[in-house]
Amino acid sequence: MSVFKSLQINASGLSLERLKMDIISTNIANINTTRAENGEAYRRKVVTFSENLEKEIDRTSGIRKNVSSGVKVDGIEEDQTEFRIVYDPTHPDADENGYVQMPNVNIVDEMIALINTQRAYEANVTCLNANKAILKKALDISKG
Repeated sequence: MSVFKSLQINASGLSLERLKMDIISTNIANINTTRAENGEAYRRKVVTFSENLEKEIDRTSGIRKNVSSGVKVDGIEEDQTEFRIVYDPTHPDADENGYVQMPNVNIVDEMIALINTQRAYEANVTCLNANKAILKKALDISKG
């Protein structure tokens, strides 16, 4: 593993967690949006991601193998769970029976996801700082 590979892995994790925080914030901001661009209620969005594997040749054996270089975002998908149905005949988007389709966003689930994402972000920052300290110590050792 190269010296900077760990920093690359931390950076990809930080970018992912930042994107997840942005998407969660968007979900929370649209918790009452009954008419989105497509004409129906806002659908909760979820970030999908996977491990970013790169092929490298092992220096000792010469064998090609997959090596992790962090994470990559596969996309942002809409949650296909059912909309909440609320009775509000005064709402402009109510149907003929007085029911309104509300977004499939649950504030409790979003807050839990936000806390988990924040913790993962903090863990990545801690790892990044540890990696920087190790690299700095290695430079100090090489000087003297």
